[in-house]
Amino acid sequence: MDLALWIIAGLLAVAFLAGGTIKLSLSKEKLAAAPGGGWVEDFSAGAVKAIGVLEVLAAVGLILPAVLGIAPVLVPLAAVGVMLLMVGAMITHLRRHEAKVIVANLAYLALAGFVAWGRFGPESFTG
Repeated sequence: MDLALWIIAGLLAVAFLAGGTIKLSLSKEKLAAAPGGGWVEDFSAGAVKAIGVLEVLAAVGLILPAVLGIAPVLVPLAAVGVMLLMVGAMITHLRRHEAKVIVANLAYLALAGFVAWGRFGPESFTG
């Protein structure tokens, strides 16, 4: 199970690092013009950048503490943070009637939930 947790945490980290970097590097207007980017219209430019920062921090938190062996409890906490981000994303997309995007949010939520459960549970780095 440890290998599965590492793989899933790694995939989540790559996805959130990419998403966060895009949010930090592109303007709100360019993000809004991208496919599926209409949600940024509901947020200020600063809020979009803040979401990008949270995504980058989540990506780092999913991997780095475990690799370095420093405060590995941050891994499941980062996974819980990803879950909270996905709940917020689902609420935003529900309000905008964007049902197709919610499927991806649910997948990320489930994967992050698995990592959080696995790292807090019997396969925990801290155990």
